[in-house]
Amino acid sequence: MNALAATNRNFLNASRILGLDSKLEKSLLIPFREIKVECTIPKDDGTLASYVGFRIQHDNARGPMKGGIRYHPEVDPDEVNALAQLMTWKTAVANIPYGGAKGGIGCNPRELSISEQERLTRVFTQRIHDLIGIHRDVPAPDMGTNAQTMAWILDEYSKFHGHSPAVVTGKPIDLGGSLGREAATGLGVVFATEALLAEHGKSISNLKFGIQGFGNVGSWAARFIHERGGKIVAVSDITGAIKNPDGIDIPALMRHKEAHESLKEFPGGDVMDPKDLLVHECDVLIPCALGGVLKKENAADVKAKFIIEAANHPTDPEADEILSKKGVVILPDIYANSGGVTVSYFEWVQNIQGFMWEEEKVNRELKRYMRKAFVDIKGMCQTHGCNLRMGAFTLGVNRVARATLLRGWEA
Repeated sequence: MNALAATNRNFLNASRILGLDSKLEKSLLIPFREIKVECTIPKDDGTLASYVGFRIQHDNARGPMKGGIRYHPEVDPDEVNALAQLMTWKTAVANIPYGGAKGGIGCNPRELSISEQERLTRVFTQRIHDLIGIHRDVPAPDMGTNAQTMAWILDEYSKFHGHSPAVVTGKPIDLGGSLGREAATGLGVVFATEALLAEHGKSISNLKFGIQGFGNVGSWAARFIHERGGKIVAVSDITGAIKNPDGIDIPALMRHKEAHESLKEFPGGDVMDPKDLLVHECDVLIPCALGGVLKKENAADVKAKFIIEAANHPTDPEADEILSKKGVVILPDIYANSGGVTVSYFEWVQNIQGFMWEEEKVNRELKRYMRKAFVDIKGMCQTHGCNLRMGAFTLGVNRVARATLLRGWEA
C-alpha cells in the first residue's frame, strides 16, 4: 500500500471514530492548492535544462501551511500529497498554529553543481514567491535540500517582498536560524520515547535499542539515548550495519562516520546484514530512514516490544495489524518525529519577534510540547478506546475539523 492510500486510510478511520460529516470529511481530504511550475536554468556547460517543481498546500484552517521541499529524481505526486496531508495532522497533534504542505523539484542534486542548485532554487522561488509567505506557506528543508537551500529561497523571496527571515525555517544560524534546530527531530524522538516508556514504568537507561538510519535524525537520537544510559545494540544506514550486544560506543561511531563517511570497518562492533536490523534482538526499535520498511514479510519476526516511528510512514498497515496482535506498542510518526516541525515553529516565532532564544529555552519548550502532546494523545486513546496511532490521528483530525467548522466552511 502506498503512502497516500495508507494516510487516507488512517484519516478515514479517524473520521469514522469521530463521526465526522461526510461532506466535511471530503473537504478535509482534498488539498487546498496544487502548484506545478517549469524551472529552466542554464547549466554550467551552457546548455539549458528544464525541471518540474511543485508545491502541494493541503490545509490552512489552523494557520499558515508548513512543510519541506525535497530535491529528488523521483518525486512522486502521490507521495508528496500524502506527506502534505500528514503535515496537516502532525502540526495539529503538536498543537502548533500551522496547516500542512510539501513540495519539491524532480532533479538529482548529486548531478548538479552548487551553482546549478542555486540557479534552480532561485528560479523555483521566482515561480512560487507569491504563493508562499510568512503568513501563507513556510517551506523547510527535506530530502536533498539543506540550510543553504533555505538561504537562497530567503534571499530570492526578499528581493520581491523585503527582508523576510520567517518565510522559511531550517535556515543557517547567521540568517535567523534557531539554535537547537539541527538536533530537534532526534531530541524530540527521545522525549517521545521517554514519555511512552514512563507510561509503561520503564526508562531509557538499561534498555536495548536498534536504530535503522544514521543520518540527521538517527545519529542525534542515538547520541541522546547513549547519554541517557540506553544500550544501542545495532545501527544501520545505506553504507552497512553493525551490532554489539554490549552496546555500541556512539561518540566513537560518529567520529568514525565523519572520518570515513561510512559505518564500514568500525572497530567497535560486528558487521551484520542491514536487513536483519529490523528483526534484531532489542527492546526498542527506532526506524529513522525510509518509509515502508516494516511490512507483512518481516513484521512477525520483529523482537522489539516498542517501535518509535522516527521516519515518515515506516510501518505498512498490514505490518501494523501483525505487530498490534503481537502486543508491540507503536508510537506513530505524526507524533514521534514532530520535534523538527515544533522547533521550526520556534524559529518562525523568533524571526517574527526579531528576538532569538537561548538553546536551553528551545530544548525546554520542545520537551514541554512533546510531553503535552503525549498526554493529549493518551486522552484520545482513552476516550475512543483506540491505539496510539488512532489516538494521534483522531487528535489531529479533530483539531483541524473544529477549526474548519469555526471558520464557517459552508458559507
